[in-house]
Amino acid sequence: MRSLSTPSWTGTAPGFDWVSDPPLIFTVDNGPGFQGTWEGRFVGTFVEGKPFDFEAFCFGTGDFEGLIAVMIGTREVPGDLATIDVYITDMAESKMHIKFSTWHPPVGREVKTVFIPMLEKLKAKSNGRITYTMYAGGALGTGPEHYDIARKGLSDMGYFTAIWTPGRFPLSDVLSLAATVDGKDVAVDIGNAMYDRILKQEFPGVKMIELNGCIQAYLWTTKPVKTLEDCKGLRIRSPGGHQTNYINAIGAEPVFMPTGDAYLAMETGTIDGLVTCPPLFLEFKLYEVAKYGALCTFGCVTEGIIMNKKSWNKTPDDLKPLVMEVCSNPFRTSGGLTRDVYKVMMKEIAGKGVNLYTLPEKEAVRWYARFQDETRKWVEGLEAKGLPAKETVIIYNEECEKRGVKCVAFPPEWK
Repeated sequence: MRSLSTPSWTGTAPGFDWVSDPPLIFTVDNGPGFQGTWEGRFVGTFVEGKPFDFEAFCFGTGDFEGLIAVMIGTREVPGDLATIDVYITDMAESKMHIKFSTWHPPVGREVKTVFIPMLEKLKAKSNGRITYTMYAGGALGTGPEHYDIARKGLSDMGYFTAIWTPGRFPLSDVLSLAATVDGKDVAVDIGNAMYDRILKQEFPGVKMIELNGCIQAYLWTTKPVKTLEDCKGLRIRSPGGHQTNYINAIGAEPVFMPTGDAYLAMETGTIDGLVTCPPLFLEFKLYEVAKYGALCTFGCVTEGIIMNKKSWNKTPDDLKPLVMEVCSNPFRTSGGLTRDVYKVMMKEIAGKGVNLYTLPEKEAVRWYARFQDETRKWVEGLEAKGLPAKETVIIYNEECEKRGVKCVAFPPEWK
């Protein structure tokens, strides 16, 4: 039988009424508002000073007042109770089942190498007290709905992409600024630090498990792109957020559509390419139609894992530290989509016949100068609404630099 490490309640003799002996049955006349079916360990000290340690089944309806405890076995009572410590565990809450939601495809890297290993580790480290069901892809809703899927309780815990709901998390868009993030483990370190320092107020009513940007996105096209001039007039699928502004800034036209539609759109010539990260480029087999990659970082998107507040509050207290230990950086926990995996993915993309082109420094400077102008305009717009956007960008640059990441969209005069 499992008991808590500290008493749930400490009572004195007047609060207990011994009804019969044997078996030892007593009732508690007053106490805090526990509900449900319970198990407990009662440690008592009697008037004579003799300790009396026993385990009991506890059951009741309503609250702790009027609870009846029946001692296991029989034993003579050595005297009247002086004090008693009550260690109670809610049997209904001693285990938990997590309904986990994400928009990522069930066969994608995120699900197979990150989320399922993360949830399996929770199950193993809790000795089976934590179980789960995975709802991937569109099982519970579309991509933009995934924040509310968890917030409203359709799932208990879920992965969401913030920029798919424009204007809802304005300052958190900072995590999608163009930066050389090459591992989601590092992106989480930066995102969690930003959440603690300045972004927390944007996520009321949920339990934030982790917040992150993504692995840097590149420009993937059906024709070679080596200069800004090559971008003029191209129709490029955008994931939203700053990437839309960057596509406009290089002279191309942003087009909005789900990632899953980009393959056919490129195949038919509806679009000329897209901006996305290497994992999604592989997951959706976009290498079959986009044979050119311009390796100029476009940043990526703001994402994270939240937990429904009621589900978090119902989580057994002794399991909460375990949930945070395992899930607060799921990529480091699982070893999926880390910096090391990034290198493997880029080799895999090259092996698919995609021509990867790294912009020369002088050309890259031209692109990044335009990205920096977009940052200035973005900050100006949010500052006009009373939001501390410039401070947020400065803090983001600090957190990037701590981890060897360069935010190429950071205006140099702000340092």
